[in-house]
Amino acid sequence: MMQVFRSIAGKIAAAVFAFLMFVFMVTSVDWSQVMGGSHTTVGEIDGVRIPLRNYQQLVQNQIDAKQRQVGHSLSQEEIQQVRDQVWDQLIQQQALDHEYRARNITVTPTEVAEAIQDNPPPELQDQEDFKTDGKFDLSKYQRWLRSAAGAQVVPYLEAQYSDQIRQSKLLRVVTADVYISDPALWQAWRDAHEKVTIDLAAILPRTAVPDSAVHVTEAEAQQYYDAHRDDFKRPATAYLSYVELLRTPDASDTAAALHRAQELRKEILDGAPFAEVAKRESADSVSAAHGGELGEFGRGTMDKAFEQAAYSLPIGQVSEPVLSAFGYHLIKVESRSGGKVKASHILIPIEITGTHLDQLDAKADSLEALGAERLDPAALDTAARVLGLPIGHANPLQQGARVQIGLQLIPDAGVWAFQAKPGETSRIVEVSYAYFLFRLDSLHAEGVPPFDQIKNAATRATIEARKQDLAKSIVDDFQKRLSEGSTLEQAAKALNLPHQTLGPFTRVTPPIPNPVVVGAAFGIPVGKTSGPIDTEGGTYFLRVDKREPADSAAFVKDEDEFRTQQIRLARQQRVRNYLQALQASAKVVDRRADIFKTEAQTENAADQRRS
Repeated sequence: MMQVFRSIAGKIAAAVFAFLMFVFMVTSVDWSQVMGGSHTTVGEIDGVRIPLRNYQQLVQNQIDAKQRQVGHSLSQEEIQQVRDQVWDQLIQQQALDHEYRARNITVTPTEVAEAIQDNPPPELQDQEDFKTDGKFDLSKYQRWLRSAAGAQVVPYLEAQYSDQIRQSKLLRVVTADVYISDPALWQAWRDAHEKVTIDLAAILPRTAVPDSAVHVTEAEAQQYYDAHRDDFKRPATAYLSYVELLRTPDASDTAAALHRAQELRKEILDGAPFAEVAKRESADSVSAAHGGELGEFGRGTMDKAFEQAAYSLPIGQVSEPVLSAFGYHLIKVESRSGGKVKASHILIPIEITGTHLDQLDAKADSLEALGAERLDPAALDTAARVLGLPIGHANPLQQGARVQIGLQLIPDAGVWAFQAKPGETSRIVEVSYAYFLFRLDSLHAEGVPPFDQIKNAATRATIEARKQDLAKSIVDDFQKRLSEGSTLEQAAKALNLPHQTLGPFTRVTPPIPNPVVVGAAFGIPVGKTSGPIDTEGGTYFLRVDKREPADSAAFVKDEDEFRTQQIRLARQQRVRNYLQALQASAKVVDRRADIFKTEAQTENAADQRRS
């Protein structure tokens, strides 16, 4: 039996143990060992210093655990997320520890031991070695806990469960007074079950008034900017230049893919089973797992070239390579009936390969050697000139966002930009279709940018404000038409305004996200048309066509279950609000931005120390 448990321990070391370590580092660390006692700190929480070394160890432990879970290295964005999660957890845990002390909430060793014995983590319950006849066997788990192998994991379980029990005790205190009265319960039921159908007409200034009807001078935009400066407040913003080395297949790559498809077709014609070749070779992993089977499909659901071939091929024959937007396909039609086709395929994508791949790799190496991770602004210009690449400019980048070039979002560069210094270049950022090298041209702190920098935005805002004034006359005209006997639909059509019928819908699942309009829909009698409903986005008129009351008999039947559900939801909301308030109340000094440097800055500092 011990041999079995040693086997289990080995599996835990490879899988579950990694998860437990992750949970341990996230939620169950003795934070008193993390905080205080070091002159090199990453920040302070409620006056308690956070040693940089300990913070970095927590971050690295989480990175290691996550990488074991996902099976690949984390991106810079994911690493930044881990850093932020650890920091937030430190803040929350410090606030919780204060609450535990203030409320005298403790946990006994007996409580922890009983919890471990009787409530195994879900990750352990999924282990086959803890199951009997396919079901989790508590006795096997409990015997394992008493084994030498289980003893290796118990300390992590103790830390995890101790923290969970303390949190549970605290949150029970916080939610103990949550109560839902009978009238409130009935109102919640009505919100979820009462339905209305409405006719709705919208007067939205941004579309109801054409841009051609508004003329704004630069002086007027400046005046609007001066009067509404707070509206133009921006987060920290970075401005980046870049060069892009495209990874686009050429004619040689297309020829190579075609040749590979022809070879596979010959292999099948020579006797190899289509399904086996599909499983081995097809780039369509979903269908490849089923031997290339696509099931039945009709017209308009596939790539045009693929569809044309599928509807014309003889049944049972393997097609010549068919070129689509996805690459080359070998298609085998199983049947056609009722306008539908049942077929299988093997997809050979057109990928960069051979000499072209070697050339592209050499250029990427040159781009890296000439320009990557430099503090000299001229490095990007040099790389662009040598490789014959144009220098482009990314959209202004706000902190926390991804770099956007055209319609494409580029990973990792957004994290780097707010650690870099103006003039610094990034490492090479690789995406599926290109290599990018970025330079930070300038970095603007959070606040209101000067008018010259956001003149276009100020002009646009001035135009929208003028449109709101001009839209008032459209509202008056619409209301006049209604008073003269026009229906909503007639008035909307006459003024070229949007009109639609919506519903039936409930208060909790409205088709429009405007609470003022939704409230009016449930407050107006059936058959009545509202007056103008003014909202921030525009003015609405609506008529209630139908109302379906909530079923009071169904409410009585399900009242107990519904009450339990609503109390659970109310408690969950109370807990969220409580934890957010705790975290918001903490006095935090965050020095991470001053500590974490780019690789170029780190290397430069090391060179200066050596010199």
